[in-house]
Amino acid sequence: MNEAILTFALIVALFALLGSGVWIGLTLAGVAWIGMELFSSRPAGDAMAITIWGASSSWTLTALPLFIWMGEILFRTKLSESMFKGLAPWVNPLPGRLLHTNVVGCTIFAAVSGSSAATCATVGKMSIPELSQRNYPADKIIGSLGGASTLGLLIPPSIIMIVYGVAAEVSIAKLFMAGVLPGLLLGGLFSGYLMVWALLNPDKVPRAEAATTIGRKLWESRHLLPVVLLIGGVIGSIYSGVATATEAAAVGVVGALILSATQGSLNWRSFRDSLLGATRLYCMIALILAGAAFLTLSMGYIGLPRQLAEFVTGLGLSSGMLILAIALFYILLGCFLDGISMIVLTMGVILPTISGAGIDLIWFGIFVVIVVEMAQITPPVGFNLFVLQGMTGREITYIAKVTAPYFALMALALLLLWWFPGIATWLPSRM
Repeated sequence: MNEAILTFALIVALFALLGSGVWIGLTLAGVAWIGMELFSSRPAGDAMAITIWGASSSWTLTALPLFIWMGEILFRTKLSESMFKGLAPWVNPLPGRLLHTNVVGCTIFAAVSGSSAATCATVGKMSIPELSQRNYPADKIIGSLGGASTLGLLIPPSIIMIVYGVAAEVSIAKLFMAGVLPGLLLGGLFSGYLMVWALLNPDKVPRAEAATTIGRKLWESRHLLPVVLLIGGVIGSIYSGVATATEAAAVGVVGALILSATQGSLNWRSFRDSLLGATRLYCMIALILAGAAFLTLSMGYIGLPRQLAEFVTGLGLSSGMLILAIALFYILLGCFLDGISMIVLTMGVILPTISGAGIDLIWFGIFVVIVVEMAQITPPVGFNLFVLQGMTGREITYIAKVTAPYFALMALALLLLWWFPGIATWLPSRM
């Protein structure tokens, strides 16, 4: 069957199931079952059982619920409130004020988790209640969180960079270095957008608190010390080689419990509520991950990603047009697959063409990560959209709408990366 017709049929099935109110994870698994049952020779039931069990029992995945639990502890104790007290004097003078805490918080936590879903869930648990309580617009709270949380893929350590480095046989350390400046660039673009919006809509931003002196700002920064110590402990345990990402997540949970106990805000109720809250949120995410894993397997058996990749590489395009075609290809593929699966299924076909065109593989790795970031907030299967939906109860179309400006900003970052490749290649060249 022609791949265009097959793609259209699967998209129709996806929207039909989502529109009927079926849970997102079950929808993904259902579309995968339809594709495998009708368009491949592999028995769908057997494949579903094996894939869902494998996706649910991954040791690497253990880091995600631990980071979510850490966020729940921060949210239900005084630590999140302390973070806002410490950041407020510094960001209040900026147009947009406390909305910048989403961008700053995601940028910092991205250096801890390596996952956009964990970044979104953890920072969101802290920022959404605090900003809502201060009457900031819901669309800007959710949009800035959805956009900035994608930095979890770009700012090292990044799980997806490790996958790409293995597939492309390039230095993972250099990839990590290459992600630093583009990550800061995206953070700057996000904050810049919030400033422009705030200047154009001053009536929608709560009033700033009274101006404070530098001494007062430094004094208020003491509230940041617990969170800085916690993040420093997690990052330090990873970069010192003492702990893996999963073990570092456990360090974060223990550290959050110790700090909240030290502040006197940890009790049996807050402990129980944080554990139950993390369990509920992770169960929602895990069901989506299981469905996405089965959909990935189904697409692999059907051969759709490879067929599309071969079509793109067979067009004989110039390097500029080739990069544009690959960007559109990955954005389309992101409608069905998670980022890691996109790389695993397509790199074998794409990389020879990229190497033949003389494109630096380190630069291309950063390019691919940013495009995958864009897919995280692209409906119908943008994973961060689902995480935000589970946290806020909003419709997926609403969340996609409020995160659309950040999709455009990431597209702008890709253009800047093409025009100024040194943004990605300068730091690795210094190693």
